[in-house]
Amino acid sequence: MKKLFKLKSLSFFLCAFLISSIAVAQKTAKPIPSPRDSVSGTVAGANIKIWYGSPSVKGRKIFGGLEPWGKVYRAGANEATTFTTDKNIMVEGHALPAGTYAFFVIPMETGQWTVIFNKTAKQWGAFNYDQSKDQLRVMVTPEKTKMQERMVYRITKKGFSMDWDTTSIPISVK
Repeated sequence: MKKLFKLKSLSFFLCAFLISSIAVAQKTAKPIPSPRDSVSGTVAGANIKIWYGSPSVKGRKIFGGLEPWGKVYRAGANEATTFTTDKNIMVEGHALPAGTYAFFVIPMETGQWTVIFNKTAKQWGAFNYDQSKDQLRVMVTPEKTKMQERMVYRITKKGFSMDWDTTSIPISVK
């Protein structure tokens, strides 16, 4: 009789545990504030992939505010943005060997911005950014564009761009 009671009790608790686990798993997940995104395409015969966190403006001042002028920016949210090319390419007229790089920018209030391809591809933000690990630095001229709430990268026949808020950073690839 005691064995039967213990077996029924154990069965009851096991069923209760399973049902509560299923109920907890059914909670609606909150949207991620800066979801991961990626874009890929072919430019100048090279397959290019850009993997990034896509933050939103949310009414904030982005460049010169959230992202200060003259400071290295991870060009996305959370982990550093990564840029991969399967072939050697020319970026703004300068050689970039095939590989995967962390992609950074240094926004400037006026004039050109610095675009950086860093050999340490996997890193969190720009907190441990090391300039001595840069594979390539080039200068680009930002362009005004229509409002882009969520950051997006675009690959075109001429290269790629990072578009966010009212700023586009076009980078030529050959």
